[in-house]
Amino acid sequence: MNTVWSDFVQGTDTLYLSRALRFDHAFREQYIRFLCLDGDAGFDALEVGCGPGALCAALKSWYPKANVTGLDRDSSFVAFAKENVPGVRFVEGDACRLPFEDASFDLTISNTVSEHVEPDGFFGEQFRVLKSGGVCAVFSSRRGIHVEADCLKDDEFERSFWSRAAEKDDSFEKYAVCRYPMNESQLPAAMEKYGFGQVETDYAVVPLTPDDPRFSGSMARRMIEAVYREKKECLSSVPRTLPGLFTAYELERMDKRLEEKFALRYEQLEKGEKQWDTSVSLIMMIRGVKP
Repeated sequence: MNTVWSDFVQGTDTLYLSRALRFDHAFREQYIRFLCLDGDAGFDALEVGCGPGALCAALKSWYPKANVTGLDRDSSFVAFAKENVPGVRFVEGDACRLPFEDASFDLTISNTVSEHVEPDGFFGEQFRVLKSGGVCAVFSSRRGIHVEADCLKDDEFERSFWSRAAEKDDSFEKYAVCRYPMNESQLPAAMEKYGFGQVETDYAVVPLTPDDPRFSGSMARRMIEAVYREKKECLSSVPRTLPGLFTAYELERMDKRLEEKFALRYEQLEKGEKQWDTSVSLIMMIRGVKP
């Protein structure tokens, strides 16, 4: 059993919620337009590094006739996906050693995976398992926009707490997080290098702004909840990843402060007191075809 990523990098619930927002029905058209797939035809799709299954769930919703498979090396992610995402097959495995026959899929797709995986295995294995004429789609997060509501901003104690944590935290290096980054020109060039043709790029913009009236109240609450869960997860991981660095009093004070801040933010949302806080994700999309 491998649970390193879900235990030390990104928790299961937090990752599922954030990805579910980014691939919500409200933003589907820009992905569908770019993928340029025949939604009326059945096809075999593989998500490489599927995490808890949010993109797989979206793919199954966008293309009901598709046979969707999700693969991830983290056992907790795969178990969650099997329990919560119906109609999709989930497999535990390595992106660099895909447990599938040659020419098995019409589409391979990944989201924020390429930067963590050695390129020879990442692109080479997808090329191998794709059928001739099959599409490889790589989604990669770029620098977006993040503006917090005033009530959520850190005070002096919180800034000091996170500064001390950052000085000691070596998890990115320890767990090979973002070990293989590529910029906006390197990613499509890599796809060409590994044999894909007809390479195209585009960008999806996902504005998560709770106070924007085009979003329902339930979606606005989900946006705030995603931020809350991310911060809660970061805080809860501190005693595990940095044992002994903080006292019980410091951890309790941080937790109480977090609860108070988000209780106020939810109250502002319910009262219609607009803060216009936002998190705008910019997702680079690269698409190539196996000759």
